[in-house]
Amino acid sequence: MRDSIPPAERLIITLCYLATGQCLISLYYTFLIGKSTASVIVKETCIAIWDVLHTAVMAQPNKEEWLKIADNFQQKCNFPNCVGAIDGKHIHVLKPMRSGSQFFNYKKYFSVVLFAVCDANYCFRYIDVGSYGSSSDSAVFGQSDFGQMLLNNALDLPGNTTLPGTTYPSMPFVFVGDEAFALGEHLMRPYSSRGLSIAPRVFNYRLTRARRVVECAFGILANKWRILHSPIHLKLETAISAVKAACALHNFVRQRDGFNFKDSLSHSMESPTRSGVRGTTHCAAIRDHFTAYFMTPQGELPWQRQAI
Repeated sequence: MRDSIPPAERLIITLCYLATGQCLISLYYTFLIGKSTASVIVKETCIAIWDVLHTAVMAQPNKEEWLKIADNFQQKCNFPNCVGAIDGKHIHVLKPMRSGSQFFNYKKYFSVVLFAVCDANYCFRYIDVGSYGSSSDSAVFGQSDFGQMLLNNALDLPGNTTLPGTTYPSMPFVFVGDEAFALGEHLMRPYSSRGLSIAPRVFNYRLTRARRVVECAFGILANKWRILHSPIHLKLETAISAVKAACALHNFVRQRDGFNFKDSLSHSMESPTRSGVRGTTHCAAIRDHFTAYFMTPQGELPWQRQAI
């Protein structure tokens, strides 16, 4: 019997595969292992990385941690009462067997959706991987555990509080997303871009400053773990495990080594399709309060009118 491959080498093989995006066959020339052996190692190690790391680097925040996240958004993005930016991206995969057109997206390739919630430090606070590539952002969000917890007020968000420099009214803590998401009490989206006055345009600019952190997080993720730059030539279940492992490793690196801003923030992952969705009158009133606040001396930025 030959010696088994030790855990340290298994980890190195998997990290090399995730970081370079090279095919499994090329691992033979580097580590002198067969393709089937490399496939099993990558599958098992990705599952182990996620199982070990996600509770440590992606645990659900409590009230105190949500408040810290909101403070970071206020300091770095100038959006008060914001506790996260949400978005979804397509991950290019091989066509799963007998899947029909379920994974075929509007960009004409097969994919699964990576839905993520990100804080102002470009760390993922929640991810959902594996939804059909044909699904829209709003559908993925509504079917995810995070969407259900937000709908049922199960995220342990802090109670309503006034915006900085004001005494009335008390405003909820919110997540920010693009036009694909429905307006909600705890979810802000931009105004429609047609025929807007100055105040809604300022709101859209301020929301974009906060929402772009999730786009940057996707860019950091894809440029460090370059398996996401090209189609993942693995079975669907293993591809999902590889993406989850990459996200856990992204947080692990961010929390310990930070980020080198000389790297590019761009990425090749496409956004899911967008569908028009509306919110209730109460949710629209909350957005209007934010809009009015951004036009007051307490909430405005000196450059916001020049930026819109």
